[in-house]
Amino acid sequence: MPKTFRNPILPGFYPDPSVCRVGDNYFLVNSTFEFFPGLPIHHSRDLVHWRQIGHVLDRPEQLNLDGVRPSGGLYAPTIRHHEGTFYVINTMVDGPGREGQEGRSNFIVTAADPAGPWSNPNWLDDAPGIDPSLLFDDDGRAWYVGNRHAFDGHYNGHCEIWLQELDLEAMQLTGPKTVLWDGAVKGAVYAEGPHLYRIDGRYYLMIAEGGTGHDHAVTISRSETITGPYEVNPRNPILTHRHLGQGYPIVGTGHADLVQTQYGEWWLVALAMRPYDGYFYNLGRETFMAPVRWEEGWPIVSPGTGKIEESYLVPNLPEHRWPAEPVTDHFETESLDHRWNYLRTPREPILSLSDRPGFLRLYLRPATVAERANPSFLGRRQQHINFAAIVSLEFTPANPSEEAGLVLLQNDDYHFRFVLGQSSSGMTVRLIKRFRGSDTVIAEHALDRDEDANSDRLYLRVEAQGQAYSFCVARRLGDWITIARQVDGRLLSTPVAGGFIGAYIGLYASSNGQAGTNHVDVDWFEYKETN
Repeated sequence: MPKTFRNPILPGFYPDPSVCRVGDNYFLVNSTFEFFPGLPIHHSRDLVHWRQIGHVLDRPEQLNLDGVRPSGGLYAPTIRHHEGTFYVINTMVDGPGREGQEGRSNFIVTAADPAGPWSNPNWLDDAPGIDPSLLFDDDGRAWYVGNRHAFDGHYNGHCEIWLQELDLEAMQLTGPKTVLWDGAVKGAVYAEGPHLYRIDGRYYLMIAEGGTGHDHAVTISRSETITGPYEVNPRNPILTHRHLGQGYPIVGTGHADLVQTQYGEWWLVALAMRPYDGYFYNLGRETFMAPVRWEEGWPIVSPGTGKIEESYLVPNLPEHRWPAEPVTDHFETESLDHRWNYLRTPREPILSLSDRPGFLRLYLRPATVAERANPSFLGRRQQHINFAAIVSLEFTPANPSEEAGLVLLQNDDYHFRFVLGQSSSGMTVRLIKRFRGSDTVIAEHALDRDEDANSDRLYLRVEAQGQAYSFCVARRLGDWITIARQVDGRLLSTPVAGGFIGAYIGLYASSNGQAGTNHVDVDWFEYKETN
């Protein structure tokens, strides 16, 4: 039987993929917006099996996310390799950016090894817009291509793609700016996500347009010279699912990048969403892959169907599987697993893996997940429509302001807090729904002291079957008490909460504005897909 793979190749919140090949190795980066560390980098040898090898921006001095709004921060990166050096070019949106100037700032970081360390950002002068990309031409020159609002824009969302040479010594743009294209469709909004390629002597400019939602699309043009004029592919768009309806299993395909294998095959990676229980996608924008064939000098994506399928034959590459990622983190290593993220840049200690060996100690701090701050939150992506997550923790609140437990997070105004706290009657587990910026306690359960159990130990469990989320608590593992069953989880979806990210589930501790020295000790955390 021919071997196949299933899409998405990176499930969960992995939007705006960019890929490059170096020899027989493939490297892929994604956007991370307000989460730290920034820009996860994955490695593959067969384009199907990927392992995360680190983050491009993993030091606070590289990445200032202080006060960044939800879905601000790091937008669409591009990764490229040239003469032994890896380059990632990226945009900081609504952050301090270059020399403390707020707004949109584009920068480049470099590394000899894609696993790091990566350099501090080289901020680019006079580089407006977002979604920058790089082309290293055959003559040794380097080129920047990005998007910006059209100077003579005729409608809201009218954007254009522009080009300028990059001086690799000064790491600054040089020479004139040239406008290349404003999209294939008349009146199309948000020409963005450009990538420029030199293929068989021609320059190909591939972009996204239509907005990163249901009307998303991939279009392409070509030219004999890098500055144009660019001939528009008469078969555009080369990829979109907008004509398939909102009930189709994969929607919003766009923001793509091309890669050629060492054996001559072409593949495309792109973002897309998987809606379920209606047009809701809690997992955010995920990374998908499709085959490409060239005909008459133009790429054909997913030949025979024209749309990204849920399954394809594997690339003609030697299969290379990585060791399976453990479903349970016992926090017994010296550093955190790459799958964990903070909210914004940590400026003071949030946790320790050494205070109590074998446990993750999370410090209670005044900040909360309802603020645009850096709270004591450590999260990982929700990657499956059906999943179960369990945490084993020890926590004794010192006063009613303290709480610790789990958070299912979309942003500061849309999330669930499933936390242990204190009330007048003793220890209490509460499920708090935050919707449109307002909190509602939708379930509460008083904990009786159980002399037969470890009185300091508590287990919290969250299960999701589609958009039905259930929340359970236990003093002894297995003795579950359901405190809320089949809670509507659609508030964790992008169509409800807005923005560009997917849902996170994570560990959380807060003193809710009060000073204190308390902590919660987490023995282990388990996340796994369920049927």
